[in-house]
Amino acid sequence: MAAVQAQVEAHYRSEIVEKLRAGGGTLSAGGVTVRLAKQFGFCYGVERAIDLAYAARKVFNDRRLFILGEIIHNPEVNEQVGAMGIKNLLGREPEADVSDLTAADVVIVPAFGTDVKTLAEIKARGCQIVDTTCGDVMSVWKRVRQNAADDMTSIIHGKASHEETKATASRAMKDGKGHYLVVLTLEDTDYVCDYIRRGGDKAEFLEYFSGCHSEGFDPDLHLRRVGVANQTTMMRGETEEVQRRVMAAIQERDGAERAKETFRFFDTICGATQERQDALRDMLAAAMDMLLVVGGYNSSNTSHLAEMGEAKLPTYFIRNASRLESRDRIVHYDIHEKREIVTTGWLPAPPLTVGITAGASCPNNLIEESILRLYELHGIGREELV
Repeated sequence: MAAVQAQVEAHYRSEIVEKLRAGGGTLSAGGVTVRLAKQFGFCYGVERAIDLAYAARKVFNDRRLFILGEIIHNPEVNEQVGAMGIKNLLGREPEADVSDLTAADVVIVPAFGTDVKTLAEIKARGCQIVDTTCGDVMSVWKRVRQNAADDMTSIIHGKASHEETKATASRAMKDGKGHYLVVLTLEDTDYVCDYIRRGGDKAEFLEYFSGCHSEGFDPDLHLRRVGVANQTTMMRGETEEVQRRVMAAIQERDGAERAKETFRFFDTICGATQERQDALRDMLAAAMDMLLVVGGYNSSNTSHLAEMGEAKLPTYFIRNASRLESRDRIVHYDIHEKREIVTTGWLPAPPLTVGITAGASCPNNLIEESILRLYELHGIGREELV
């Protein structure tokens, strides 16, 4: 592992980011000041997943290696994993299929985990499994499995299409007991709460939540006893509001005393996600001209950082430094339209203060490259910064 960690460090470390940390998170040159959030970038779970993937390549150097989708939600890191000859079994462009596996193969489970059906298929083929599932994700699984054992429905606050939520949902049912329902927005939550209070049109409910509930889910039966869980990378405040609204609806229907038996909630927000959100909230309290959020566009926790920034000041969510095309033109991700867009006239002349943060799946070298590009647009080179 020491050799592997040195290799990972060589790929993803950043001299500029280390300088920023040592300088209290602020770097100034040529009238341009960069402020880096106190908490940003790789978390422990992501580092562990990457280390294990690199280690698997070294340990099983004479065997075929596969991975169930992306190791994390960062395209550069996933490209690096692919460059080591680790083939993708799932996702948009799979390079193989589970049916192709043999007992001689090694399969890496990514940080998000995987659903129980896929895992069972791989085990049935006798494959060696390298499980990099984050401990925070597994703590959610423990809660929804307990819900299933107690014949309770898990209302999961998250994105139904997200790998982590799919993995969690698959564990919300066991031995014919337990069900799940995925809610993303407070609007979804209110729809559920209205049904809990007053009932409604079952067919309309199931259509509204199409693709977001367990097979055989019946709102008239399976909303009688519920437990709220969450995708670990959601906004804590929003998950707490989902919990509060569902609890209020259950209490109104059942009474406060009875609700102790028909409602439960556990705080399962990832600590690293919360730390990054808290650090950005602190940074946004200071005067800045704009915010750059660096990371993969399909990263849930990074998207929430962009959402927080948008509410306060001009915010640009970029995959990497290549999106800072010129002082007039930036290509960035619109979290509402879910696509890259172009903004012109985005970069004011100095004096200028730019905040920078990154989600838990973004390596330091990508943060550095974005900082260097920002200064380069103002005629300031790396030598001057270092």
